[in-house]
Amino acid sequence: MISVKAAITGLITLAASLQGTDHATAPVKLGSAASVALPVPFNVGERFDYEVRFGPLKVGDGHMEVTARETIRGRDAWHTAFWVHGGTFFYQVNDVLESWIDVQTFSSLRFIQQLEEGSQDRERHFEIYPDRGYFVESKTVKGKLKTGNQEKTVENPLDDGSFLFFIRTIPLKVGETYSFNRYFRPDRNPVRVRVLRKERITVPAGTFDAIVLQPVIKTKGIFSEDGRAEIWLSDDERRIMLQLKSKLSFGSLNLHLRSFYIPPANQTTK
Repeated sequence: MISVKAAITGLITLAASLQGTDHATAPVKLGSAASVALPVPFNVGERFDYEVRFGPLKVGDGHMEVTARETIRGRDAWHTAFWVHGGTFFYQVNDVLESWIDVQTFSSLRFIQQLEEGSQDRERHFEIYPDRGYFVESKTVKGKLKTGNQEKTVENPLDDGSFLFFIRTIPLKVGETYSFNRYFRPDRNPVRVRVLRKERITVPAGTFDAIVLQPVIKTKGIFSEDGRAEIWLSDDERRIMLQLKSKLSFGSLNLHLRSFYIPPANQTTK
């Protein structure tokens, strides 16, 4: 089950590295907290629920949600969360990723990882300062949160959780490869996304027109150069993550959208 857990969290790791494209995006300067938010295909209250399968076996559940808009160091930010729960009778996983994303620049401001895997329990906090070009990591050691030194970051940084929302905001053209350099840890860049094809698929939540992506990152996991992982997004303005399929040496790991809620367009975001 440890290998299955690593594959599941590989999806999460992908999220952070995708930022800054071959069709290069210029740096976005920070404005005031009252600035108008960038247009995005989501809103507070959106929630996606997934079933996680290893081959034919259901091994867990996943959830992705926009929980609120909050103020972080004077900046208006989306608060998003991604959960993975599951395992077997002898190994359990309960991982949560929370991200706070500047609504004007779509840069990460804060990132929290809470990982409960087997007998291990880890928690890490990252305060990210896009305007100053650094981040600070805090780790839980013997029950206490200890703060580390400042570390250099990139322009318009994104973390593991915020990527899952960022990829929904970019144009995707079949046959194109997009390269990104916005993961907040510089040595993990670049990440590439190949847009493979369009097709119609059926998942537990229904039947959708989809656009299929193949992410490639600097890792030995399911998104490596030799990997064969693919992600299906809905081929509409919402860009819902419908499905993930990966082929591993020990089997296949798949996520399938089970249900979702899209809040009304006129719903308040505060």
